[in-house]
Amino acid sequence: MCTKNYEKAIFAGGCFWCMVSPFDILDGIIKVTSGYIGGTLDNPTYKDVKSQSSGHYEAIEVIFDPKVISYKDLVDVFWRQIDPTDDEGQFQDRGNSYRAAIFYLTEGQKLIAEESKENLNNSKRFEKPVITRILPATTFYNAEEYHQNFYKKNSKEYKKDRERSGRDEFINKYWGEEYYNIYETLPLKDE
Repeated sequence: MCTKNYEKAIFAGGCFWCMVSPFDILDGIIKVTSGYIGGTLDNPTYKDVKSQSSGHYEAIEVIFDPKVISYKDLVDVFWRQIDPTDDEGQFQDRGNSYRAAIFYLTEGQKLIAEESKENLNNSKRFEKPVITRILPATTFYNAEEYHQNFYKKNSKEYKKDRERSGRDEFINKYWGEEYYNIYETLPLKDE
């Protein structure tokens, strides 16, 4: 899967720029990589994916230490980043490449993701059903270097894009303080 000590998780939640930082701040996260998954074209470029012609999702690959943070914890963080009722994209970003999905790498991950989705649906937190896909992982292709850690390298542009997206308004409406509370229960990096 990854190494003897580390595991991988792959999540698609719309624009990958906005998906990196919520995971990157957690202790036990070794690396978060922006990339593409789920399409038919080998070695897709950002242009291919953005054109909606390659079939790929914008996604992140999270390398983590399961002795420090669990896959279940990562799935819980994931749900708080997306609109799980929208199958046409996420927030301002529309189209198949911006849909949300959990890509599992093992049967164990699949079971955790499915149970978590069912629990979220049963919570009736949202007016509409939770429809985020849970799919087997295929080849993950790293995005171009300028997309990696975009929130750090281009913080002004990242903040503007995030403010325009509507993501934070959605998170505040449906999660409120619970969004921030999860970060009080999970280990954070000392930075």
